[in-house]
Amino acid sequence: MLTYTLRRLLVSIPVIVASTFVVFLLVTMAGDPLAGLKGRNPPPSPQVIAVEEQRLHLDEPPLQRYWTWITGVARGDFGPSVRTNVDIGHEVAARFGVTLRLVAVAVLLALVLAVVVGVISAVKQYSGIDYGFTFAAFLFLSMPSFWFAVLLKQGGISLNNLLGDQVVYTIGDRSVIVEGGAWAQLADTAGHMVLPTISLALLSFGAWSRFQRASMLDVLNSDYVLFARAKGLSRRRVIVRHALRTALIPMTTVTALDFATLISGAVITETVFQWRGLGEFLVTSVNQRDAYAVLAWLLVIAVAVIVFNLIADLLYALLDPRIRHE
Repeated sequence: MLTYTLRRLLVSIPVIVASTFVVFLLVTMAGDPLAGLKGRNPPPSPQVIAVEEQRLHLDEPPLQRYWTWITGVARGDFGPSVRTNVDIGHEVAARFGVTLRLVAVAVLLALVLAVVVGVISAVKQYSGIDYGFTFAAFLFLSMPSFWFAVLLKQGGISLNNLLGDQVVYTIGDRSVIVEGGAWAQLADTAGHMVLPTISLALLSFGAWSRFQRASMLDVLNSDYVLFARAKGLSRRRVIVRHALRTALIPMTTVTALDFATLISGAVITETVFQWRGLGEFLVTSVNQRDAYAVLAWLLVIAVAVIVFNLIADLLYALLDPRIRHE
């Protein structure tokens, strides 16, 4: 198992390096970071523009700029921002926990719902429950993420107005002032997570539940499951101990592949609910043409996606002993 883990880690290193180079070329070719400064009226002097180009390393060739940036990242310096009062590394570190909290809880919620619904639909194939879950899955699957998030936000506002009290939070990831100790702060953070987490989780739940249903049906019709039933094992034990473990293997792969989609959905969700996470940081950076800030966001997300796929590979090995033997 240790050898398998180390091998996967070594394979991930060149992937990260290659992704940083491709991302750097795409971002640097996307536009001039000083376009806003040059378009001011009255226009700044050539000396001011030259100083800014030197500060942002725009006077260097692309390959030299990449080397300057990547070596700086290795030292913890993500590069200079177009906004002189912004420390990119500090901003990314402060916002990463906010986005990670949202995505992690949404993934966990979506996985639990998808597995439960998928297994029940497979066991009760072509029943009323199966058709109901199928309708719900396709309903959530067809909803645009921004539209569903706006619906939930408006529903939360209407619920608060109806009850005359702050039952659910619709703005921000936490309150500015929270009276009480650690439990009060924890409850406040959890209250702010309800609607964004539901918005992000249900959009993934639809596709995952259908995939889990198909995987479970395939396993239930396999020879070893039929043999287990023929030996006299109870239906519950066959499903939980034999069929479910094997059916979770493809689900692990799909979850890992869809992690990047969840991150993009988090950008929209954070924008709708006005969270100060990495999503809001990306939108602001793109609007400001802040190339190094966009690069920092893409680098962090690339590393997160690779790490999540590594975790999925390790879970794959736990679910399938043949991988560990190999």
